[in-house]
Amino acid sequence: MLYKRNPQLNKNGELIHLLSTEGLPKSILTQVLDTAANFVSVGNREVKKVPLLRGKSVFNLFFENSTRTRTTFEIAAKRLSADVINLDIAKSSTAKGESLLDTIANLSAMAADLFVVRHSESGAPYLIAQHVAPHVHVVNAGDGRHAHPTQGLLDMYTIRHYKGDFANLTVAIVGDVLHSRVARSDIHALTTLGCAEVRVVGPKTLVPSDMAQMGVRVCHTLEEGIKGADVVIMLRLQNERMSGALLPSSQEFFKSFGLTPAKLQLAKPDAIVMHPGPINRGVEIDSAVVDGGQSVILPQVTFGIAVRMAVMSIVAGNEA
Repeated sequence: MLYKRNPQLNKNGELIHLLSTEGLPKSILTQVLDTAANFVSVGNREVKKVPLLRGKSVFNLFFENSTRTRTTFEIAAKRLSADVINLDIAKSSTAKGESLLDTIANLSAMAADLFVVRHSESGAPYLIAQHVAPHVHVVNAGDGRHAHPTQGLLDMYTIRHYKGDFANLTVAIVGDVLHSRVARSDIHALTTLGCAEVRVVGPKTLVPSDMAQMGVRVCHTLEEGIKGADVVIMLRLQNERMSGALLPSSQEFFKSFGLTPAKLQLAKPDAIVMHPGPINRGVEIDSAVVDGGQSVILPQVTFGIAVRMAVMSIVAGNEA
């Protein structure tokens, strides 16, 4: 049965944890996007709250630095009327040697209902999900190089908002694909939602060898990768995850793979440009593109609040 193959779903096929976009059926992805559409207008209200998680406790556990993801999760939980606890990892017992599962057990004893987890180790949210009580839910806010499912879903929401149906779209994902959990989450979601063509674009040292097996087209020049594309998703160079010399220099990378207004003309005239952030201007993308008319980078952030509201409201509403 479906739920035995995917720990994110209960026996009825309903979402109880969000750990990855991989393996989620199209119906679940669409449910999140449709639910998020109902939440976008909440940000425009005088009172920016709905009561769906009133009385619930959401614990934000960020073992890695974050600005957009942590802040938008906090805003999303508060807009759902949840009680939000942000654990300061640097000052927590984890810094004194307490194990991850012992930390989770102690926080669960404080009546936690939902954990939002970012961790440098791939699989950490899965481990937590295996050890929490049936009524507790886990949302992966990024684990190692593995997955960043809410970023993937907000990217899908952004694409659907501007482009409608996925069936005729060509989407190019450009840059440091090797170290990008966002790229993997986007690829799984795009292929499940029926995107016509997904391309990954980057130097051979920054494109994993298994990409073609994921049903994408691999391009090693920017010109080939974005020609005729409807959507261009730029990724930053994750120097903190790199070991060894994978690139000559950031300047050389920009010369070959940096998105400039001139190169963007190779894409379709109405192509949109996306970026999960943080942006490194002049490394993977020119400032003129970031601030230009085809950029939807800031709307992505805004949509992220609604998407994270959708995810938390859906998982918290389902029983294991």
